[in-house]
Amino acid sequence: MKKLLLSVFAVAALSMTTQAQTEKGKFMLGGNLAFDSQKSDADNSKANTSFEIVPNVGYFVSDNVAIGTGIGYSYDKKIGTSKNEAFVVSPFGRYYTNVSDRFKFFGQLSVPMEFGSTHAVNADGDKGAKLGKSTQIGVAVSPGFAFFPSKKVGIEFALNGLNYTNYRVKDGDDNDVKGAGYDRVSFGTNFFAPKLGIQFHF
Repeated sequence: MKKLLLSVFAVAALSMTTQAQTEKGKFMLGGNLAFDSQKSDADNSKANTSFEIVPNVGYFVSDNVAIGTGIGYSYDKKIGTSKNEAFVVSPFGRYYTNVSDRFKFFGQLSVPMEFGSTHAVNADGDKGAKLGKSTQIGVAVSPGFAFFPSKKVGIEFALNGLNYTNYRVKDGDDNDVKGAGYDRVSFGTNFFAPKLGIQFHF
């Protein structure tokens, strides 16, 4: 009987510990950082470079359910084509479920939006004339795992899920620049290239 009571107490304490990070009324603060550089092996080639940093804040409206937004900056430079710099806003909703005492699975629905400007870039990587204003709006459903090494810190591994992106560039007269925009739908995960993030829970 004593062992049974101790076991029940241990399970209850463990459940309270894992729940503490994602219970109603808690906040999470963190973000994501991404960097990519690709360079051809041709002589005197320049690298295509992209960079994005998006800090975020979320609030748990109920146990395991959080809503919030990310606000950040995006940079994308393609040699011989264009360079885009944009302001990023990405509201999201997220649901967590327990896997073990330190791991949680989550699913996230987000609406990433980017508003910026696009300039021409020559073969030497020099910025040229402004092509127009860029707008990118998307919808993404992404799975992920969170590892909690402590009560207030979560290390996240998010995977690409189902994504839709609408990208448009408008000139100075507010007309679409034909050939500069696109619509993209993608689905799939790459377990060897997750997005890494960190969240602080308080």
